[in-house]
Amino acid sequence: MSYAYQLKSLEAYTAAYKKSIEDPEGFWAAIASNFYWRKTWDKVLDWNFNDYEVKWFSGAKLNITENCIDRHLATQANKPALIWEPNDPEEHHRVLTYKDLHFKVVQFANVLKNNGVKKGDRVCIYMGMVPELAIAVLACARIGAIHSVVFGGFSAQSIADRLIDANAAFIVTSDGAYRGNKEIPLKSVIDDALIGCPFVKKVIVLTRTRIPVSMIKGRDLWWEDEIKKVETMGNPDCPAEEMDAEDPLFILYTSGSTGKPKGVVHTCGGYMVYTNYTFVNVFQYQPGWVHFCTADIGWITGHSYIVYGPLSAGATTLLFEGVPTWPDAGRFWEVVDKYKVDILYTAPTAIRSLMGFGEGPLHGKKLDSLKVLGTVGEPINEEAWHWYNENVGKGRCPIVDTWWQTETGGCLISNMAGVTPSKPTYATLPMPGVQMLLVDENGKEIEGNNVSGNLCIKFPWPSILRTTYGDHERCKTNYFSTYPGLYFTGDGALRDENGFYRITGRVDDVLNVSGHRIGTAEVENAINMHAGVVESAVVGYPHDIKGQGIYAYVIYQGTHGDESLTRKDILQTVTRIIGPIAKPDKIQFVAGLPKTRSGKIMRRILRKIAEGETTNLGDTSTLLDPSVVEEIMNGKL
Repeated sequence: MSYAYQLKSLEAYTAAYKKSIEDPEGFWAAIASNFYWRKTWDKVLDWNFNDYEVKWFSGAKLNITENCIDRHLATQANKPALIWEPNDPEEHHRVLTYKDLHFKVVQFANVLKNNGVKKGDRVCIYMGMVPELAIAVLACARIGAIHSVVFGGFSAQSIADRLIDANAAFIVTSDGAYRGNKEIPLKSVIDDALIGCPFVKKVIVLTRTRIPVSMIKGRDLWWEDEIKKVETMGNPDCPAEEMDAEDPLFILYTSGSTGKPKGVVHTCGGYMVYTNYTFVNVFQYQPGWVHFCTADIGWITGHSYIVYGPLSAGATTLLFEGVPTWPDAGRFWEVVDKYKVDILYTAPTAIRSLMGFGEGPLHGKKLDSLKVLGTVGEPINEEAWHWYNENVGKGRCPIVDTWWQTETGGCLISNMAGVTPSKPTYATLPMPGVQMLLVDENGKEIEGNNVSGNLCIKFPWPSILRTTYGDHERCKTNYFSTYPGLYFTGDGALRDENGFYRITGRVDDVLNVSGHRIGTAEVENAINMHAGVVESAVVGYPHDIKGQGIYAYVIYQGTHGDESLTRKDILQTVTRIIGPIAKPDKIQFVAGLPKTRSGKIMRRILRKIAEGETTNLGDTSTLLDPSVVEEIMNGKL
């Protein structure tokens, strides 16, 4: 495949950016013309940020799987589409060509149809990183069902919350999953989740770990048995369902500043165009290259840059089941050499973790196939950037530092590999079509360079979220009410003398822990569920590996007895309610919390104490009881 829209120079980027601002409809229509549409659009863009209505390619008809699979069959049926590297390096890997992938997606699409799944139905997918996860995602898209992938580390309660919110009557899972030296009992977690979800009709279970599971008659079905039924029907075709460009493609739940996770909705047309455009341009993908994104498909990075972006570009995408440090800290580098990986896209947390093992695990690894490195999920610190550049890229691979969110669908700010300038710790320049600005607390635009403020966007791009599932008002409130007429990212940023952006972190009540967004309210709600807890307040603090750690201040009732045991009990409660990714790193027991007279907890003060700041805490005179601040400072962990 050739990509007519791939930008090859800084001049080409500058010209494309200028056109995208002056004539956004003409710009995106030209990009979209490179895809297969059953019917082209009546109107490129219809939008209003005040009431929050956005429509791209209105009236267009398509199916994203025809663009990700079918259209490649004539020219590259035998090219690897998906390479799977299992958790255990001794286990045999799998390669699926575009022809194989087409066959398996059609097959599983028929399984879904045989079990009553129809266009518009919500299907929850809770699996480990196996090829069948990508197959299930694409099979849903093929028949017009809306997939909602839930990361395999979430608890039964978290899954139940998502099932109820989406009213998902169908689940695809596996008996278990491997993650490093752990075996995760996925099916039993689903069973616990379903106690409060009687509306679930079918659970399709893939065999992976052969861990014993409970199978309920009439509800639970083995994946393999359902595939055999399709085979006995003669493996019929499953023509792709015709979808409107604005029909929902998937729901992906993300933490917000309230306790309830919100279901971000992305649609078929705009999401496809934007993820493909950013994949081809940010990574400067060339036909034949192997793209290795180390994310989990349970997160947006996996959706956009393991599945939809690469496959729509006819690329070879690598799916990795394991973790970077098992069986040893050389695993990533072995995978790179084994498959001659060209692009490695990973998180700063993983890089910092691997840095901690020194250069030993890199010895004997060639890494000479690498051409582009990337980072995602959180800002990368300078030390990690240089380590990655020198030890992994050998100083010859551009590093793309991508900034984006679940809500944005694809990269919004990033340098393009070898095409636009890079600068350590800076995401640098916005992608064509993305109109960034910085504003002050009052929403007034901060112009010029060498400035900092809150990061906003004043014009829609094709993969912007369309709503939060079942609650459009929440979408408007969350993203468009802080600064009317603007999309507020929730992040602060600075803009240097060249106009390059550097993300400085969240400015709302959301933490970024190892690249995962976790709402402080969500963690507080979970801590407060513990029988002995009266109240809690959660803030972020700098963490060497995770970027941000979770610091919890907890008012506990009665005597502690063994404080460390109480801490373990609280951690167990958080794990049970949300999952292990939300466990606080530090729990400090306190007698009181700094509150205003109206009862609002002053998290600003708690954040400064957690960060080690003791002198510049700001005005504490408005507090109901200023003496609690001193006490908290004295007990800091």
